Amino acid sequence: MTVSIIVVSFNAHADLARCLESLHAAPPAASHEIIVVDNASTDGSVDVVRRWPDVRLVALTMNAGFAHANNVGLAMARGTDVLLLNSDTIVPSGAIDRLLAELDRHPDVAVVGPRLVDGNGRAELSFGRMIGPFNEARQKRLARSGAVDLMTSRRRYPDWVSGACLLVRRADAEAVGGLDERFFMYTEDVDFCAAIRARGRRILFTPDVEIVHLRGRSAASAPAATIAAYRRSRIAFYEKHHPFWAPLLRAYLRLRGLRDVT
Repeated sequence: MTVSIIVVSFNAHADLARCLESLHAAPPAASHEIIVVDNASTDGSVDVVRRWPDVRLVALTMNAGFAHANNVGLAMARGTDVLLLNSDTIVPSGAIDRLLAELDRHPDVAVVGPRLVDGNGRAELSFGRMIGPFNEARQKRLARSGAVDLMTSRRRYPDWVSGACLLVRRADAEAVGGLDERFFMYTEDVDFCAAIRARGRRILFTPDVEIVHLRGRSAASAPAATIAAYRRSRIAFYEKHHPFWAPLLRAYLRLRGLRDVT
């Protein structure tokens, strides 16, 4: 088995159906399997998956987070490589095979991320420097600038690529113990790439492969919970990687009246 495609779903049945349809309409030429891990959806997502008998389904009974669900998929994966894929993506013909080819060409690379574009073809800034108090502000500024198209037109070796579509060698994923489950949602991809880089491996962003990313559909189903999860993940990230700054971040959030930061 060449690649295991892991799709985590939570209350986004229409997007999940569209994602699986794209994978079946133009499947990779490489030998592959599709694993869907559903985070206890209540919108019929599980029934959507059952339309495709070839898809391996894990229906979790509780939502323990995005990182945990991906780790469940990783434990089941039989592929040499693993593609972590959001349910709100659409995969064009040949995209996965081209990502696999990039990985094959670069033995020192453990992770490859494609150019992500929205439904209108506008590029997303889906890579960056390691998160920190200054790099985080820089990333937000760049994402709002008019330079995103230009920035995403060049091959790069960034510190991280987005977990919305992330191809990783299974050996590298297993070597770092998968994704850190203290991050319920958000920043788990940055942390995962940091752990891989710490082993001397490289992260590659390629503009030669495009994936459509219709962002935020699962988040839209529970916006308050999503915002709270984002804040907690940021604090957990700073406690792990920047412990000096973590109390300052907590204090800043409390000053803004945001109490769900424990």
